[in-house]
Amino acid sequence: MVRAADEICVIVQIETAEALHDLERIAAVDGVDAVFIGPADLAASLGHLGNAQHPEVQSAIDDAFRRLRALGKPAGYLTTNEAEAERRIADGVDFVGVATDTSIITRGATGLTQRLRRG
Repeated sequence: MVRAADEICVIVQIETAEALHDLERIAAVDGVDAVFIGPADLAASLGHLGNAQHPEVQSAIDDAFRRLRALGKPAGYLTTNEAEAERRIADGVDFVGVATDTSIITRGATGLTQRLRRG
């Protein structure tokens, strides 16, 4: 408990067009250690529900990462698309999530079902 304040990391998530507009102000809040871009909800907010790969959404995300780099603020991202994860890592995104709770459960259940069918 003595070191807790020194070891806690505060990461805020940008998921709306409004938050994207205010990115610099949000990132500058005292105590915010990093900013995470949530592509699915951001896509919905930009009018592209279910299509985080839409060019407008991807352009907005690219711009957000450029802005965060300019601020020197660590940035993160979530995608289940392997090619996109590789691209974001190559672009220098600081941390990339490559699965969701539901994708992990689905893969595990699918693998188990396939093994049981073979056995």
